[in-house]
Amino acid sequence: MANTNNISGDFNTEISDVVSVHRKKAGKEGKIGAIILDSSNKNYTLEEVQKNVPQQPELSNLSLNKPSSKSRSRFPKRSGQQKCGSCPDRLSNIKKSVQALDSDSTEVESSTDEEERWKDVARAAEIPADYYNIQKLVKFIKAGNQTATIVSLCCLRDYDLTTQINQFAIQDIGGLEVMVNILECNDAKCRLGALSVLADISLNIDIRKTIVDLDGIPLIIDILNSSMKDLKTVAAETLANVAKVRLARKYVRVCGGIPKLVDLLDIKLQILKTPREELTAEEIENLNQARAGARALWSLSDSRHNKELMRKSGIVPLMARLLKSCHIDVVIPIMGTIQKCASEPKFQLAITTEGMIADIVNHLNSTNLDLKKEGSSAIYKCAFDKTTRDLVREAGGLEPLVAIIKDKNVRDNKPLLIGATGAIWMCAASPDNVRKFDNLRTVNHLVTLLNDESDDVLTNVVGAIAECVRVQPNREVLRNANGLPALVCLLNSSHPPLLENLAKALKECAQDIPSMRILEELDAVRLIWSLLKNTNSRVQAFAAYAICPCVQNANDSGELVRSLVGAMELVVGLLKSKDVLVLSAVCAAIATIAKDTTNVAILTDLKVIYKLANLVNTTDDLLRANLAAAIASCATFGNNTQELGRLRTVTPIVTYMTSEDPEVHRTTAMALEKLSMDPQNCITMHQVRRALILANNWGNYYESGVVPFLLECVGSTNKELQLAAAGCLRNIRELALRAEEYLLKIDDD
Repeated sequence: MANTNNISGDFNTEISDVVSVHRKKAGKEGKIGAIILDSSNKNYTLEEVQKNVPQQPELSNLSLNKPSSKSRSRFPKRSGQQKCGSCPDRLSNIKKSVQALDSDSTEVESSTDEEERWKDVARAAEIPADYYNIQKLVKFIKAGNQTATIVSLCCLRDYDLTTQINQFAIQDIGGLEVMVNILECNDAKCRLGALSVLADISLNIDIRKTIVDLDGIPLIIDILNSSMKDLKTVAAETLANVAKVRLARKYVRVCGGIPKLVDLLDIKLQILKTPREELTAEEIENLNQARAGARALWSLSDSRHNKELMRKSGIVPLMARLLKSCHIDVVIPIMGTIQKCASEPKFQLAITTEGMIADIVNHLNSTNLDLKKEGSSAIYKCAFDKTTRDLVREAGGLEPLVAIIKDKNVRDNKPLLIGATGAIWMCAASPDNVRKFDNLRTVNHLVTLLNDESDDVLTNVVGAIAECVRVQPNREVLRNANGLPALVCLLNSSHPPLLENLAKALKECAQDIPSMRILEELDAVRLIWSLLKNTNSRVQAFAAYAICPCVQNANDSGELVRSLVGAMELVVGLLKSKDVLVLSAVCAAIATIAKDTTNVAILTDLKVIYKLANLVNTTDDLLRANLAAAIASCATFGNNTQELGRLRTVTPIVTYMTSEDPEVHRTTAMALEKLSMDPQNCITMHQVRRALILANNWGNYYESGVVPFLLECVGSTNKELQLAAAGCLRNIRELALRAEEYLLKIDDD
């Protein structure tokens, strides 16, 4: 390709400054005439340029006739090839490292059947003249010299390349191979023109994949080393589109593109806070560069490995600076990057320590819906931490979140609604935030969203309600707002996260007696019980927890349970689960159900004692507490106390005393009181020394068995613990007195 300089100025100048274009549309034979303006003022047409091009051009600096991706290998060996500056060993090492898909990505993009049908319709429709004109320009780029290439690229950019038919025109004639090949040349204008075309047409998912297959990613990353800001900007814009393909994200990371993109974000704060109309041309270039880099990193942050590399590259302080910008087009991609990175614990801590929460909250008051969506989603992901929740409240972030869900105009904007309701859900985990929400009548506004058609919105809404109704006043508000029937109707859903939150919400509501009466009328207990059949373990667990207050506060709890066919068999069957949370919840349910004499008889017939005995050798405090409560409820029926002693459950239960959880102490004392009604169990408790020695927490207590612990529990402020410990000591003491009387009687004889 001849190295001419007959075209001056930036590629981004108007097309009329470079070439005069005259189009005469005549169906498929539409012609394009172009007059090239050079220093000699000699006029050319593209037809004349084409005549002067050899039939088989041999270009030293640019290989334009690249084989199609279907017929060539992904990494061909070429003589005299120029290696990519950003990854010197790409042709030998990248193939092995990149062919494996990036399995940690949260987005897998592929052509759907609907997209394929649209392509067929688009191709079957009447093809416009622009289709053939674009293909003619691509032919000129293939066969022309440097001047013809630049002019053709200018003309190509004059078309709307974001439309699908025009993208097809370039793809069908092999224009993608040409554009990728141009990226390897040394002419900045050619590279800029090719990148500008790729940035537009890479909106198409198939074109993104083709660019990846043509090894375009390393070439684009190499351009990020350029000193030309506009060239780096267009390269970053192209990466922002192509990186939506999973394999491309791994290419960018392996080729070292992430640190280079992070460097693009380094821009002065003064530029960020100054309106665009007051900036100089150079400052606008810097701003555009930062925006393009932010968009590229936004796409790349779908990969967990990329997010970690971005953090190590120093993106956190740069994001904090860019959040203070007054330019919405810069803030939106940065906010999107933040909300994607906020799923990582390290980023959550960094976002809090860098003071980003106040800026995120500030942008919630923006009129831009995209900015609100990303900001609320970022809070949704960050607010797992109490400190973050407090910062959101102190920055005034609760009011705009509630304002979003109140606005009926955003009901169709599901991503925004998901982000806002999710942020409210997370923030409601703090009691101080709940009090603030009460002043804003948040529960009433949440109830109006219970008829939404999106499962994700409903999950967040019900989760927020579950957090709010932990306090009694909100249970009354929910009941008066007619929210209970809506919650019960949602029990027929099949979305596991929604069912989990429903179980949590109804568990809290069932503790309110008037609300429980409504739930009984709606047959909610049967629907909650049916959730135990769900295949999701968390749904099973929280459904079992919800059963406890429902049974406890029912009018006739024993009859209620027995009226549900197969209910107790289902509960006992879940004791075979491998999930500790499920086991703990089921034990809590059994402890409540077994308070009825008839029910405990049925449970005994179902061999519940043997299943509980199989679980006693656990170290989980939550399971210990509920298991001990279940044993305490079932032990008193028939000969269950003796059977539990025979099954060697006493010694493991005594070791529960070494726990630091007061709830474990309470239920363990209750279980020991019931078990101590059998003399043999009393002897075991008094002599259980080895178990306490192995616990390594009891020091001198082991010499006297369980008695010192019980004496300590008698002084507790918990009345249930006091009574249970005293009852166990009484049983042990009675056995000791009988033994002493028996020995004295033998001596007298």
